[in-house]
Amino acid sequence: MNEELEQLIQELKAAAPWFLAAAIAVGGYYGVRKYLADRRAAASEVVATAYTTDELEDAVAKFGGDRVGGLLKLRLAKSYFDAGNFDGALEIYSALEGKEPDGFADVVPVGKAQCLEALGRFAEAAEAFDAFASANGGSFLALTAKLGAARCVAQGGDRAKALERLAALEGEVGGDDLAKSRVETTADLVKRYEKREARSLFDAADAAQKQLEADGAAAKAGEKKAEEKAGAAPAAAPEKAE
Repeated sequence: MNEELEQLIQELKAAAPWFLAAAIAVGGYYGVRKYLADRRAAASEVVATAYTTDELEDAVAKFGGDRVGGLLKLRLAKSYFDAGNFDGALEIYSALEGKEPDGFADVVPVGKAQCLEALGRFAEAAEAFDAFASANGGSFLALTAKLGAARCVAQGGDRAKALERLAALEGEVGGDDLAKSRVETTADLVKRYEKREARSLFDAADAAQKQLEADGAAAKAGEKKAEEKAGAAPAAAPEKAE
């Protein structure tokens, strides 16, 4: 009996490292699962609570590679766009092409086209809007893309063509009052649109300097005229001595 017990003890001692390794492996597996669960929870909380550009930038830096990373990047792109950082927004939308978050596949191409429009790249933007509308006629953003394309055509210099597009689009939307209102509003904007000549900052500064010089010259001329008028006025008659 003692020999059998001694043999069992020796076998347990020999197997102990394997039991230890198995314990470490199992513990590591559950530890990793808990870490990932905690990270996903933290990332999901950030999606709901991050609002400012700084907060979103920090969240993307921390969780950009996680499952919710795409949503965070979309929110950051919108924040950039709203702040006028169109290049930054365009960079994000471009990086998300082919990697769109679930449920947001249509947002990425339309967002990219809007950035191109905001940057004054009207031909590229119109092409992007048209491509999306043609391939996604049933999308909730199809009308947005068609209106965007018409705007870009007008801003590119062909207002008549843009109005033709909008007239045709108004017929397409039929009795949808909201859609019809959007088309009419865009048509009014196009009718009032006047293309401005692009000027560099140097041209603007030069024009401002010339305007200042002209204003200064006008002011000096006014002062001189006033002085001359005062000098030409007749002298007052001397008081009569009593």
